Amino acid sequence: MSLRFRERDGVRLAALVMAGASAAALAGLPSAMDSGVLRVCADPDNAPFSTRDGSGFENRIASLMADALGAELRYYWWPQRRGFVRNTLDAGVCDVVMGVPAHSEAVLTTPPYYRAGYMFAYRADRVSALTSYDDPRLRTLRIGVPLVGNDMAATPPGNALAHRGIADNVIGYVPLGTVPVGQRMIEALGEGTIDIALVWAPQAGYFAHREPFEVKLVPAIDTRAREAQAFDMAVGVRRGDTALRETLTRTLERIRPQIEAVLREYDVPVGDAQRVWASARTP
Repeated sequence: MSLRFRERDGVRLAALVMAGASAAALAGLPSAMDSGVLRVCADPDNAPFSTRDGSGFENRIASLMADALGAELRYYWWPQRRGFVRNTLDAGVCDVVMGVPAHSEAVLTTPPYYRAGYMFAYRADRVSALTSYDDPRLRTLRIGVPLVGNDMAATPPGNALAHRGIADNVIGYVPLGTVPVGQRMIEALGEGTIDIALVWAPQAGYFAHREPFEVKLVPAIDTRAREAQAFDMAVGVRRGDTALRETLTRTLERIRPQIEAVLREYDVPVGDAQRVWASARTP
């Protein structure tokens, strides 16, 4: 497989994207892992996932992949908001996105390397034995939920609460500013601003274990869910770039033990690890 990506290919790709080209047209371009360089698109301020200083766990996994490929790792930084894929991967300025939902329509994905959902997070000295969205206490306790996108859309936890008519005591946390949403919600538990936080699991584990008080974490499973509550997370490449996807799939399987070690170090709940890795063996 050729890893060379010429300047004129980049110009052609940019033109195709601007023209709203189809995935089939984009697939006609060569894989853009340029001369042994693995170009990763990432948010520069999104702990614990990615940070400009390389301290996020997705940074660490990207570094493991680059080392296994014998490639130089380079980043193209862009805030992970609406239009992220359009402005990064589809614009041809980078080739890989870490931690995207498997089978995403916006990108071509590898098999997953971890699975995550949302967690109930609460102070063990203030709330006890909370395990369900149907707990009657959720109608009176102050609940923090994350919002996403420029339009501040509700996430699955917000929808689960709304379907039960729980709204007046819900506080939305927007993904703006330099402090991650998960960190702000965990800190709000300590301050007493909220009683319960519904946090994306990788953020919940990472930030909860760095507080001076005990935070209880329980998977937020909605038995009446109308949408997915947990997601397999994979590596994404440009649609049509099957060669790079296959290369990264083999690489992920080869460095599986190192990936699992990084996830444990960052307190990321891996979920059904055996099922996730079993699916990863068949691209």
